[in-house]
Amino acid sequence: MHIWVDADACPKPVKEILFRAAAKREVMVTLVANQPLYTPPSKYISTVQVPAGFDVADNEIVDRIEPGDLVVTADIPLAAEVIEKQAIALNPRGELYTPENIRERLNMRDFMSELRDTGVQTGGNACYGNREKQAFANQLDRLLASAR
Repeated sequence: MHIWVDADACPKPVKEILFRAAAKREVMVTLVANQPLYTPPSKYISTVQVPAGFDVADNEIVDRIEPGDLVVTADIPLAAEVIEKQAIALNPRGELYTPENIRERLNMRDFMSELRDTGVQTGGNACYGNREKQAFANQLDRLLASAR
């Protein structure tokens, strides 16, 4: 399993969890972003910098993933493409996107976008805290254990 990270909007605590997992489990982690990223020195961690632009990082990830790879992203359309390629999509909050729930997530995303377009205040995501960090770490651990 190779772990790909949609890194432009990925919370720092998630990256730190992934860096530790890469060293502990000896699994490759690649962060894809349109800006330079800091990573600790490791033969298991790499970065890919893509040009700025709409969905450029997403497209790079989709082009590179293989079935069974893991993609960490909060981007629901990217998660849908990941699932189509028989890879695994995990939200930084520990939510696993599946073939069973991705259509509902896409529909909800589109609905919320329509509300915002009409001027309705929908709020944003809740703050990223310890609960979300722990949920991500637990789900990542389960996925890595099952991949072995």
